[in-house]
Amino acid sequence: MHRHMHRQRVVRALGVATAVALAATACGTGASDAKRPTAPSPSASAAGSTPDPSASASQDGKPGDASPSPSASSSASPSASPSPSVKAIMSNGDESEQVRELQARLKQLDLLKTDPTGFYGSKTTAAVKAFQNKHQLPAHGAVDQATWKKIQEVTKKPSDKELNPPAPVNQADAPDPRCMQGRVMCISKESRTLAWMIDGKVISTMDVRFGSENTPTREGVFNVGWKAKEWTSTIYHTPMPYAMFFSGGQAVHYSADFAARGYNGASHGCVNVRDKGKLAALFEQVNVGDKVVVYW
Repeated sequence: MHRHMHRQRVVRALGVATAVALAATACGTGASDAKRPTAPSPSASAAGSTPDPSASASQDGKPGDASPSPSASSSASPSASPSPSVKAIMSNGDESEQVRELQARLKQLDLLKTDPTGFYGSKTTAAVKAFQNKHQLPAHGAVDQATWKKIQEVTKKPSDKELNPPAPVNQADAPDPRCMQGRVMCISKESRTLAWMIDGKVISTMDVRFGSENTPTREGVFNVGWKAKEWTSTIYHTPMPYAMFFSGGQAVHYSADFAARGYNGASHGCVNVRDKGKLAALFEQVNVGDKVVVYW
């Protein structure tokens, strides 16, 4: 009996230790290699909340969960997917400076409304399909050599300002289907926006940025595990005001660096917001347990 009770105490202790480890806040500004999280400072309890063991790093979606590939989204048409003999230069899921140039050229043609992000997602796929249809090219949504050549012919080489526009105001995507019920922070990596939604209605939107290639922001469906109006990263020692943690040490929070440098910087995995006033208002509305959807 005594041995069994001792074992139960050990298991409970391990559970608490695991929960504390998950709360290590690894966000900061800039791009560097990811580091192993350490336990948060005791001041975590001052925020009036505790880490949520369910908000672990294992709750990880896969790129493309919310944005079907060109072949999946257009399977009804025989010409919808690239032929095996067609070599795609760029396609859904790619991320590069060439994609950024493609997006800038598509914007010149008024086929893409959002500023270049460098990520080839559903909006870029749709814009490429529209271009291909207009120019009697196979409309599979991927950029092959013929499509790229035609795009270059009818557009000019983008300027630095077109490739990296100053302080853009991003237009939110049509919400992911997973955002349509309940209270949700609906976060699109492609449009770089956060939409606060209640029962399918958009209450407010704001621009956001994400982690770098080395420290990516996880995609998937999460819940707000805990909140802290004033918080400092326990790894990078940078301020994280109005932090709302949803996956281990990853949180939605205000970033002074984002406000100053825009998309020339990146987080270490968190969702940075640059409008402090909008985020302060959102922080007051969001409850622990509310849903967070991060998608391409």
